[in-house]
Amino acid sequence: MQQQIEAKLAAALSPSHLEVINESYMHRVAPGSESHFKVIVVSEAFAGQRLLGRHRQVNGILAQELAGAIHALALHTYTEAEWQQREQAPKTPSCVSKPPLV
Repeated sequence: MQQQIEAKLAAALSPSHLEVINESYMHRVAPGSESHFKVIVVSEAFAGQRLLGRHRQVNGILAQELAGAIHALALHTYTEAEWQQREQAPKTPSCVSKPPLV
């Protein structure tokens, strides 16, 4: 799933920076799950768009995956200029749910 997300976003957005991080292990899911992802994407395709528009664009690209295997998707979308000011996305807070299923 992680590679599929990377491939789709790379093809659609031509990002200068792309990270797709499987954070499923931080949630109450079976070991090896690919259901919770953090996505950091830097693309000039986001220029002139508000945050909601950027997220809608990414959600549209990943509509098939969101309708199935993906349970959660944390999106961090930036233009190149915005990314140069930050150079990192916010850290994911710890999940307060129960331990992973065995």
